[in-house]
Amino acid sequence: MTKQLDQLIRPTAFLDYETDEVQNFIDHAVKDRSADRTANAIELYYAVRDGIFYEVYGASLSPEGLAASHTVTVKSGFCLHKSVLYAATVRALGIPSRLVYGDVRNHLASPRLLEHIGGDVFFHGLTQVYLQGKWVKATPVFNKMLCKLYGMQALEFDGLSDSLYHPFNEGGGSMEFLTDHGAFDDVPYDFILETMRRRHPKFLDATGTGTVRGGRLADESVLTR
Repeated sequence: MTKQLDQLIRPTAFLDYETDEVQNFIDHAVKDRSADRTANAIELYYAVRDGIFYEVYGASLSPEGLAASHTVTVKSGFCLHKSVLYAATVRALGIPSRLVYGDVRNHLASPRLLEHIGGDVFFHGLTQVYLQGKWVKATPVFNKMLCKLYGMQALEFDGLSDSLYHPFNEGGGSMEFLTDHGAFDDVPYDFILETMRRRHPKFLDATGTGTVRGGRLADESVLTR
């Protein structure tokens, strides 16, 4: 492994995979830590996608709240939290990872959430992992149960190709990526907070370091209203 890639398997204050909380999560998600890295990356993808519930309300955006160990503890979060957790867990097994941010047109949203966001264009986070000699993008964000409530297909990952364009209908439509803000070796905290405050001010609580509270995204789906 090159020196550059070696840097991308190290823990950070955000990608804190040395904590008991993250290690326990990995133990439950992975059958064999010494197995093929691609197989482990796939197992961890589904553990993060479906084991951590996608919830946009009442989420902490403090440095502590974005740490992988916090997301594992509360077992919920949205793209910013789940991408950090996935990046941390694969690093724990020697798989280099980076964090990727962009602007997307998100179709998994309720009218209330769209009102808070200020439209259907969201600041979005996902993960990039280095497998079999190349970088692939992974988006273990929208859990299978929530996708079913919103009439969408869950996004799969095979470890070989990008898991990126989340399908939102049976006719072949998918999430649209509008802007790519690049890949980062660690959580660019100031950039995230500045972007959220500028782009989605009504989505944040009075402190500016968390999202609005009240309700659950699952309860706002067409099937539960």
